[in-house]
Amino acid sequence: MNPVISVILPVRNGGEYLSEAVCSILKQSFAKLELLLVDDHSDDGAIAGLDVSDGRLRFLSSKPTGVATAFNFGLAQATGEFVARMDADDFSLPKRLQQQLNYLESHPGIDICGGLVEIFSAQDLGAGNRRYQNWLNNCRSPEQIHRELFIESPIPNPTAMFRREAIEQLGGYGNPDWPEDYDLFLRADAAGMLMGKPDDIVLRWREHPQRLTRTDSRYDIARFQAAKAHYLVHSRVQGRPLVIWGAGPSGALMHDLLESEGAVIKGFLEVHPRRIGGQKRGLPVWPIDHVSRLADELVLVAVGTAGAREEIGACLQEQGKQEGPDYLFVA
Repeated sequence: MNPVISVILPVRNGGEYLSEAVCSILKQSFAKLELLLVDDHSDDGAIAGLDVSDGRLRFLSSKPTGVATAFNFGLAQATGEFVARMDADDFSLPKRLQQQLNYLESHPGIDICGGLVEIFSAQDLGAGNRRYQNWLNNCRSPEQIHRELFIESPIPNPTAMFRREAIEQLGGYGNPDWPEDYDLFLRADAAGMLMGKPDDIVLRWREHPQRLTRTDSRYDIARFQAAKAHYLVHSRVQGRPLVIWGAGPSGALMHDLLESEGAVIKGFLEVHPRRIGGQKRGLPVWPIDHVSRLADELVLVAVGTAGAREEIGACLQEQGKQEGPDYLFVA
């Protein structure tokens, strides 16, 4: 059987969750697949405990240099027309691959297919994770993903399915000084690729303290912001002058990162009365009604508190501004 889909699962010490992740792929309703399990030099014995009776499961061993290298090593060995990502601690629902394949086949302009997720944990998820899941699962269309890309990564990495030519054009995952998955999707957007998601939940996304996003310094908020600043300046902004909404710590950090990338920043917008009329980083801090005086400036909203995006978006729309052409959320 020639596989249509190559699923690549990089793993270092997958532990108690690995077997469930592997089984969730091998038990997919779509059977024409190969699962390339790429060992990034594990030493916990989890791989040795797997059932190896399914011939579609292939074992590879990469250099011990991280998840991006492991994925790219698997990609070089993959034979499928489509390439899907999987993580060792998550669970793909039975129809995931079929639903994503159907979506890509019915949307020939889409290069990368993500998926809706159910975040779960042995502990209480908390309000933040619930808000994050709601945002992820409502950000589906190529237009939404392009527009909201600088809020956070809109494609949960273990849900990604690529057309082979797209992931090869991108050169696989890189090793930047920020999250490699977010970097990949930012690069895809900068290259003009389109991303979208089908309407059903395809993956149960496990939240736990040992996740890479909890243990790797590249996943610090400041590194996410550095990725945004880099691609804003070198792709999306295209030389336009900028105004930052929010003169607090998040806005100041975004200013510094943007400036380091060569951006032209004219000032800040604020609602806090003690900040209005003063200066931040040597630039004026204006009240929000100053928006009506802006011409070519692009407003970057660097306020990420719960509910703030809705209120700020409504305010900007009342001033005749449109999300995308006139303002972007970056927090």
